[in-house]
Amino acid sequence: MRARAGSGKWETKRRRAFLLGLIPAVVVLAGITIAPALYLLLTSLTPLDLTRAETTALDFSRPWTNYAELWTDKRFHNSVWVQVKLSAVTVLLQLLIGLGVALLLNARSVFLEAVRTVFLIPMVLPPIVVSIMWKVLYIPDVSPVHRLLEALGYPIESLITHPIWALWAIALADTWEWFPFTMLILLAALQMIPDEPLEAARIDGAGRWQLFRFIILPFLRPTLVVAGLFRLIDSIKAFPLIYVLTNGGPGLVTEVTNYYAFIQAFNFSYWGYAGAIAVLMVSGVFFLSWMINRMTAPSPMYAE
Repeated sequence: MRARAGSGKWETKRRRAFLLGLIPAVVVLAGITIAPALYLLLTSLTPLDLTRAETTALDFSRPWTNYAELWTDKRFHNSVWVQVKLSAVTVLLQLLIGLGVALLLNARSVFLEAVRTVFLIPMVLPPIVVSIMWKVLYIPDVSPVHRLLEALGYPIESLITHPIWALWAIALADTWEWFPFTMLILLAALQMIPDEPLEAARIDGAGRWQLFRFIILPFLRPTLVVAGLFRLIDSIKAFPLIYVLTNGGPGLVTEVTNYYAFIQAFNFSYWGYAGAIAVLMVSGVFFLSWMINRMTAPSPMYAE
């Protein structure tokens, strides 16, 4: 009985120490995440406008006005559509290129290990540095690519000022920056595929395409889903590229939702309206996170 009593006291002290150790982390999390999120939500329910002294952050008399205006705001609808197109193109390209490069690098070799490190460079560069690099490449006066094409007799105009190609130029830069992320995840998944089914298929006469289609791809499907959903969530944050390369132009061709929220907040000082846009974006991110959790959760059959 004494041993059980002593064990119970030790378990109580252990739990108390564990909870006390969590308090600093919870305080920091609340300070940098929960509190700003609550302030954003409350602001979105007010008509706060820094250019009008009569509006305040405590006016909740018409809390749904901003959301009602967003429902009829064609510029907001356009920004959502631009975001959908940009996300779809970049995620698809990053998955395809990442998968292709991962298949090429899936071998045990000192040389290939060094090459893998080189491929990771775009992902670890600061986004603003990547934006400036591509800005230089897209400006005809200073771009070595434009000068080379001009010397070959194929001069082209700047892609980032063309109404058709501007969004594709953003997608190209974003794909270059982030395809190493999908490559890294898929390469790790490839190296976890057991050798037995591959050897058995080779003995049965399967070719490379058959190995990829019937063995490798089914093993990679859950990883492709996870990588695609993570990149889909992250594609919503493609702000630095658009801010540096196009400023949302030409016209509204590259104005995505977060850039539209930035304009409403810092160009027009409509903080309440911008807050409503941001809340909808955060809600979308939470929805995608819920999808990731649902699609990656183990089946009840295997959980037992």
